[in-house]
Amino acid sequence: MFKIEHLFKELWEDYIKLIPQAQKIVNLLEQEGEEIINDHIALRTFNIGPIRIDDIAKPFIKAGYEQKGEYHFEEKKLFAKHFEHHNKNLPKVFISELILEEFSMGFQDLIKQKIGSVESNRFADPRLMVQGRPWELSLAEYKSLLSESEYGAWVAAHGFRPNHFTIFINKLKKFKEIKDLNHFLKENGFELNTSGGEIKGGKEVCLEQSSTKADSIEVDFSDGKMIIPSCYFEFAKRYPQSNGELYQGFVAKSADKIFESTNQQ
Repeated sequence: MFKIEHLFKELWEDYIKLIPQAQKIVNLLEQEGEEIINDHIALRTFNIGPIRIDDIAKPFIKAGYEQKGEYHFEEKKLFAKHFEHHNKNLPKVFISELILEEFSMGFQDLIKQKIGSVESNRFADPRLMVQGRPWELSLAEYKSLLSESEYGAWVAAHGFRPNHFTIFINKLKKFKEIKDLNHFLKENGFELNTSGGEIKGGKEVCLEQSSTKADSIEVDFSDGKMIIPSCYFEFAKRYPQSNGELYQGFVAKSADKIFESTNQQ
């Protein structure tokens, strides 16, 4: 029987294979007496059936998640939605998709070809987001996609898997401020994403975020291997709104820079 808690466990296990630094950070914080609560996970896809945002969201919707905010990223040619569960112990789910029609015909044709090479029933699997890359991809194809979109090349190379998990800073005891957590991480050798500043957002938008730079891993392509960015770990502090409730959404301006955590070094 499908259970959303089991899916999150599988997503985490798949995630730390691509980003060993995440488990190291969790271990370090637990040694400091912290309990780690996940604020949200992020998933990436393309805006083409059968893998649009609403397709990817189906197992979460079935498990009781509801769509909340929508976000537009014009420069990166992305659209996103986030979903929340009434059980606040379950993380929010942020799903973004690349808007294919805003890219060259060659880019569009290559992505459509890859998706068309996969049996459609595989995309209907509720565990799709832990299945990785279901198509073959050559080094030349990867580099061609990379020349137009870091995001598109990432999805083509890594396939369906979590792009990041997020530590909910509000639940930490020792590291109540994001700057203190960032300092601790840097002292322990972790590199942070500084695009748009080390800390994105602030109290004025009810959300502060920072993230590591993505780990680099060796990926098998159809005609060779290449070391490319994998996933990153995010950290979020939420502030109360005028009604006293913590803000649960996302800030497009901040998320735009967080996306760059997986850019090529």
